[in-house]
Order: sequence, then C-alpha cells, then structure tokens
Amino acid sequence: MDMSSLPKRVRKDFPILQREVHGKPLVYLDNAASAQKPLAVIEGQREYLSNYHANIHRGAHHLAQLATEAYEGGRRKIAEHIGAPHTEGIIFTSGSTDAINLVAQAWGRTNLQSGDTVLVTQMEHHANIVPWQMVCAERGAQVVPAAVLEDGTLDLDDFKRLLELHQPKMAAFVHASNTLGTINPVADLCTLAKAAGATTLVDGSQALPHLAIDVQAIGCDFYVATGHKAYGPTGIGFLYGKQAQLEAMPPWRGGGEMIKSVSFDGTTFNGLPHKFEAGTPHISGGIALGIAIDWINGIGTPAIAAHEQALVQHAHAALGTLKGLRIIGTAPHKVGVVSLVVDGLHPYDLGTLLDGQGIAVRTGHHCTEPLMQHLGLESGTLRISFAAYTTREEIDRTVIALDRAMQMLS
Repeated sequence: MDMSSLPKRVRKDFPILQREVHGKPLVYLDNAASAQKPLAVIEGQREYLSNYHANIHRGAHHLAQLATEAYEGGRRKIAEHIGAPHTEGIIFTSGSTDAINLVAQAWGRTNLQSGDTVLVTQMEHHANIVPWQMVCAERGAQVVPAAVLEDGTLDLDDFKRLLELHQPKMAAFVHASNTLGTINPVADLCTLAKAAGATTLVDGSQALPHLAIDVQAIGCDFYVATGHKAYGPTGIGFLYGKQAQLEAMPPWRGGGEMIKSVSFDGTTFNGLPHKFEAGTPHISGGIALGIAIDWINGIGTPAIAAHEQALVQHAHAALGTLKGLRIIGTAPHKVGVVSLVVDGLHPYDLGTLLDGQGIAVRTGHHCTEPLMQHLGLESGTLRISFAAYTTREEIDRTVIALDRAMQMLS
C-alpha cells in the first residue's frame, strides 16, 4: 500500500492540521496521548448543542427524543464496532480510567477477598494498576505483575507461571501498550486466564484507534476504551461487559437514571446499561464518539493498521541512522507508537527543541512508571505516535530535527 495515499485522503478532515506552531507547519506526533478530531466529530457536537440539546431518556418532548435517539445511536455504533452481542453491555463512562475504576469497585468489592490476587503486566498504564491497588488494599488482596521482555513483548512464560502460582481472581492487561506499542495476544491471554479461573479485563485504549476489535473473539469479560484517542471527544469512553458479569455487579455510583424507584425504605436499581450510568451523562460526547466510529469505519481499520505499520517500519529504519539513539520496544507486532532514548540526553530537552520546530511529541514516563523502572529508564522516553493522517514526510522531518537537537545538546 502507498503510504502517502491515506493521509492525502483524510488530512483535509482535520482543521487543526492546517495551523502553524512557532511559525512552522504543525507535525502532530502525540496521538497516543490524544488524537485530533475530524470535522464530522466537531460538527456533530456543535449540531447537538446548537439544535437539539436536551436531557436524555426522561423527556417526552421532541428535543429530548432527538437527543436520546442520537446518544443511544452512539452506543449501538460502539457495540457493532467491537462485536458486542448486545447494546446493554456497553456502559458509557468518562474514559478508560473511569471504566476500570467501575470494574475495580463494583466487581472487585464483590469478588475479591483477603489473600486473593489481581494479575496485571509490567507494561500497564497507571489506570490499570492504581484502581486495582486501591481495591486490593481495602480487601486484603494483592496486585502481581507479569514480566516484560527486553524487546517489549510480554513474557508469556512468566504470565503462565503467575497464573498457576496465584490462581488470580482477575487478570487485567493492555491490548496495545501506550509506551512500547506492543500488541498483546489478548485472545490467548484470556484463554489462559480463563483456564486458571480468572475473570478478564482488557484495556483497549490504544487498540480502538488502530486495530479491528472483536470482544467475542477475544473472549474477555470486560473491555474498556476511551474516545479521545480514537478521534472522538475527551471525557467519554466505554466499558463492555458480559451480561452475566454486569448483572451480578452492584452499582458503583448512585443518583438519577440508575434507579427504577426510590423511597426512604429502599431503592430498586435500573437494568443494564443504565444501572451504571448515574446522573446526566456527556451527551454530546456519546453522540460524537459514535460519529468518530463512523469516521474510522469509513476508512476501515485494516487500512489504518496497514498504514501505521508501514510508518512504524519507516520510523524504525530512519531513527536507526542516528548514532546514540535507541528505540525502546521492538516487538514484532506494534501499533503506531515508537519510544526512544538518546544516550546522555534528557527526553524533555529533546522534546522542547522539537516543539520549537512545530513538532509535537510526548516525553516522560507516559503514565507507565513501573515499566520505566523495569527498563531502567529513570527519565522516561521520547515518544512519537501515529494516526491515519500521519505522513512519511512528517517522520522524516522529525528525524532531521532530532538529529539537529542531538547535535545542539551534545
């Protein structure tokens, strides 16, 4: 596939890509933190706020019906996109962090007991570590990490060993690493975890914008993702859960919408998915996330994945020409994420000089501090991350700017 064909088709959809930063054309390579938004998503939120804003589910009037239909339409689009068998299994949240906290609190408080184990991996984002630590501290359980190999792949032998040793109640692992780009074999991990008696949660934050997802083929109990990394708005994401799991879990938050009836003698909770959606939600966000899913499907995840794989290969080759630069994470299967370090130079200093050239990258620990400690990277890495609109020329410009920055700082 011609690496230039996809960006040429889609860059016109992103108004922000036309701007300059510090007098230079913007090169946006911070997509793993948050992707830019196509005009359809921007206009979708504006259209709702301008023409049919109303609270959903409760109103009999026309605007409320329009808003409800559009919001629930977003839920249906998500369910179809990830292969969920029913829309009731899609719970809107404020993002992946909120979704994992929901499971940790509602499922964890019900199922974890003293002496139990939650198995994670060393490559997890803090959002898939801290919520488990919090509930484990409350319940007397423990969080145990499976090791990551030097090339950034998960140590499957260690994962199997820990399953056998601890018989964990929960196994929670990332689909694609936000720091290393590693794509984990999540279907195989779920099969192994299930055989050991564990419930499974997959963090799909970095998978949703890059990969085709089929939760039934993966076989997970829970799958979480966030909208803003997948061309959608901030403050919106979702939890997919198997119906039996969700029905067995008590609500986490109480309030309006999540109830059928309330009295001072007791409350009857609503059914799925509303049982877990207390209060007025991010209505424009749910609508716009559905539009972002439409945009992704209009291109096709196979085309996006192929484009980004080609960019990763090109970036690895081009960066490999710079003396003293080392790529962190060289797993054979990666999404569009490349982390790097330069001997003797701080990533923040490099990132600051790149910013002066209009190139937006991310520096630091990327909310994966335990992984950085494991890899011996006290200052973290400089991370460049790609999207459907990223061009080969932008990577080449970044490599040239990095070379200049390295010379200036040396």
